[in-house]
Amino acid sequence: MTSLSSSPSLVFTVQRRQPELVAPATPTPHEVKLLSDIDDQEGLRFQIPFFHIYQHKPSMEGKDPVRVIRDALSRTLVFYYPFAGRIKEGHGRKLMVDCTGEGVLFIEADADVTLDQLRGSLQPPFPCSQELLYNVPGCDGIVNCPLLLIQVTRFKCGGFVFAIRVNHTMVDATGLVQFVSALTEMAQGAHQPSILPVWQRELLLARDPPQITCNHREYEQVPNTKEGTIISYENDMVQRSFFFGPTEIAFLRRLVPRHLGQCTRFELITACLWRCRTKALQLAPEDDVRMMCIVNARARFNPIIPLGYYGNVFVYPAAVASVGKLCENPFGYAVELIKKVKAEVTEEYVRSVADLMVIKGRPLFTTVGSCIVSNLTRFGLREADFGWGKALYAGVSQGGVGPAFHGVSFFMDYENEKGEEGVLFPIYLPSKAMERFEKELGDLFSGDLKSTFRSCIVSNLTRFGLREADFGWGKALYAGVSQGGAGPAFHGATYFMDYENEKGEEGVLFPIYLPSNAMERFEKELGDLLGGDFNNNQPTKSDETPMFMRSTL
Repeated sequence: MTSLSSSPSLVFTVQRRQPELVAPATPTPHEVKLLSDIDDQEGLRFQIPFFHIYQHKPSMEGKDPVRVIRDALSRTLVFYYPFAGRIKEGHGRKLMVDCTGEGVLFIEADADVTLDQLRGSLQPPFPCSQELLYNVPGCDGIVNCPLLLIQVTRFKCGGFVFAIRVNHTMVDATGLVQFVSALTEMAQGAHQPSILPVWQRELLLARDPPQITCNHREYEQVPNTKEGTIISYENDMVQRSFFFGPTEIAFLRRLVPRHLGQCTRFELITACLWRCRTKALQLAPEDDVRMMCIVNARARFNPIIPLGYYGNVFVYPAAVASVGKLCENPFGYAVELIKKVKAEVTEEYVRSVADLMVIKGRPLFTTVGSCIVSNLTRFGLREADFGWGKALYAGVSQGGVGPAFHGVSFFMDYENEKGEEGVLFPIYLPSKAMERFEKELGDLFSGDLKSTFRSCIVSNLTRFGLREADFGWGKALYAGVSQGGAGPAFHGATYFMDYENEKGEEGVLFPIYLPSNAMERFEKELGDLLGGDFNNNQPTKSDETPMFMRSTL
């Protein structure tokens, strides 16, 4: 587990041109289109920003990403013309799109730095987010505002950032990826998107008459009667991002019982986040907490929602537990709750949500004691290619959904500085709670680490003559394993190998993995046993920060 804090120390300047409206390249229908009753719920009435970061590509020398993307945008809007309109609100808070063809906001910008200079800041929380996506005054509302805001910022190195802010009532993650994919195709010369957009929001309108047929604990109206909740720390909120790679996932998987062995990476990280966040907030044991998992329901319909549909087709069922039960039970308890609540999502569940919106006035989800997670790792955000290749980073620019609700975390594909692929997620917490959250994560992983080393395996490779393998260049100077352990799954494996040291002495070499403090004690034990006369090489840091690997002769 790695905590990533963007460095705010680098100061740079962005020169922006005046925002402009980009309209469809050819005339489009002027009509009014209803949003679905999933689209226009209160919990989706906000704008969400995404950043795509691209490095310089020599073969694109002379091509201007601003011009390429602006031109592609106008042609893409011919197919996605509702985005060029404006949302209106009708009777019963019903939202609809007036397809006026006015256009979407576009900003051209230049930064006086290189991407390498920003390398440590290219993940949430972006300290430069306001520079890379300017909040045009009067354009961040839901009704009568542009539905898309795009800024393309060129960097001195030839790289650029494509930043997009979208009205969430129009699209979910699937829909946004579909739109951006269409935009990249048009940027690379296509005459139309490979997947044509489908509106058909009537598919998810409430039934007549509406009827709530499922239990929706995500919409329970819970009064905020407690002091010291996140809301009361509005001016003391901090945001950090955390990276879970293969090692962390392997650790978490060992914490669950056998019957949960097939749980997903998402379920493991979500359970970990929920428990550690709850402990960090120091809530009363009798309080209920909710973990709402966003579930894409497209494939749960019969027939399935048509390919090309870009509206919202997700729900966020809530796993509910008391603070005491969540924190005192084993880790598998949280995983099981999350698996169970995800499995509840059916076509009927989604239709019940749509009906609830009409019956109860399109309420906001429960915010008290709640956390929401959205898994963006399956959408291939980084694959969006305007001609400059795969994005270095693609995902949200921050956690939360602005000042309305801080308890949303997005899981995104990420490659860390070691080249490891894993999951990055930002989280908002009050500053003291963030300190406790990091400590809880550290304690969780170090505790699991201790249990890992209760077992040890040794393999004697000295009798196999590994060094005798001769390709014509003679005997090998060294032949054997490249490291101890057995990858992230198990560190307690040690291999004995023939070795000749610098003095010309033949002996046995064996690598060993241990936590750093345990390694110091191990060396002391060897020293005490052998009178302090033993030889070990310099420590080699392993991929896990608290670990060292040494070889001893």
